[in-house]
Amino acid sequence: MSLFDYKVSDLHELLHKKELKVTDLVDESYKRIAQVEGKVQAFLTLDEEKARQTASSLDDKLTTESKNGLLFGMPIGIKDNIVTKGLRTTCASKILENFNPIYNATVVQKLQQHETVTIGKLNMDEFAMGSSNENSHYQKTRNPWDLDRVPGGSSGGSAASVAAGEVLFSLGSDTGGSIRQPAAFCGVVGLKPTYGRVSRFGLVAFASSLDQIGPITRTVEDNAYLLQAISGLDQMDSTSANVEVPNFVSALTGDVKGLKIAVPKEYLGEGVTDAVRQSVLDALKVLEKQGAVWEEVSLPHSKYALAAYYLLSSSEASANLARFDGVRYGYRSPNADNLLDLYKKSRAEGFGDEVKRRIMLGTFALSSGYYDAYYKKAQQVRTLIKKDFEDVFEKYDVIIGPTTPTPAFKIGENIEDPLTMYINDILTIPVNLAGVPGISVPCGFDNGLPLGLQIIGKHFDEATIYKVAHAFEQATDYHKQKPGI
Repeated sequence: MSLFDYKVSDLHELLHKKELKVTDLVDESYKRIAQVEGKVQAFLTLDEEKARQTASSLDDKLTTESKNGLLFGMPIGIKDNIVTKGLRTTCASKILENFNPIYNATVVQKLQQHETVTIGKLNMDEFAMGSSNENSHYQKTRNPWDLDRVPGGSSGGSAASVAAGEVLFSLGSDTGGSIRQPAAFCGVVGLKPTYGRVSRFGLVAFASSLDQIGPITRTVEDNAYLLQAISGLDQMDSTSANVEVPNFVSALTGDVKGLKIAVPKEYLGEGVTDAVRQSVLDALKVLEKQGAVWEEVSLPHSKYALAAYYLLSSSEASANLARFDGVRYGYRSPNADNLLDLYKKSRAEGFGDEVKRRIMLGTFALSSGYYDAYYKKAQQVRTLIKKDFEDVFEKYDVIIGPTTPTPAFKIGENIEDPLTMYINDILTIPVNLAGVPGISVPCGFDNGLPLGLQIIGKHFDEATIYKVAHAFEQATDYHKQKPGI
């Protein structure tokens, strides 16, 4: 049995009883990485020397101080689009292959304050653009449940590292489902917080009005601990919300009696496999037995979410990625003859195909003569989608449906078909457009591949989501299943 099969609260207890040292946890992490990383390929950069130094200093602290951080001594992986001082941050792109940040993201600072140990940086789709991790410039991360299948994306490395037992938990980022979809594919727990709950300072921007950092863990309780640590107002982020951070762990009461659940008919319709649909209906029965009630509802504008999302996110990406010009930092083409040539060749050689595709789409949508027809119309649709959620939440506590329409697909199966790839996010995208929180928890298997249940809540009501997710988790044993890697 691995140490990472224990919850954070159990490990803390062992640490304080002196039955375990932080160096033991770090040893366990690197030992497991040595065993399985050649197959999974979740990490882009490891920080072993510093991690061991940190672990040793925390062990000394444990002997002299009784009061320790919320996540004291816990090994964690960080998605490679979250900047880490002195530790390479590439966004899985050639254009940032030698980027060594001189500051930490706010979430990384908070993790250090809570005394975690950073094990390394995790692979992802380039600049968080993708649903399969096949768009990384460096390597393809594989699903620990089936090495021929994708782990999901863009936070595929973050989900795969937790599922494979390489780290206790990880941070990902979610722009249109990039935490929840890989969490579902890899059989772990992934939460996208309310937009503004967690600071985006130090997150390399893809689509600024949609991006949100969130936790990926083995259990709901661990997820609540990690969100607790990284939440809160940040003066460095103008979109950071000045709202109270509740005690998320205390919300895990297991009591869902009288809770009202909405199940959108659009989330169980065309494209959703029979196995996925049945797993959701079975999950609803579990919650019914615990006293919750559910009804079918409609989110009528959901069918427009995919089109609106790709116009808006690509438009914002076009603006955000303009800074990568070969001049100030990042890759610079050695073949340029003049300044214009430098811009063109640095970007052409530095960006991958998917990033170029979205920059071109976004630039077109923002261009003169097309702005009103595309970008403005997409913003109007976004408002309607947000209103759909508000209407449902007037009567219901949470919305439940599948996280993904299918289980993980095979590597190479959809890479040449961008539209099919984009449809993988069809159930997660509306949550980002509305800015509400959503979590994916394991809820079943299809031919040995994990399936995810998505629970969506009101703005800044992660506590209720956690309560429902925890009640379901405690009544089932899907979260205890582990890949055979």
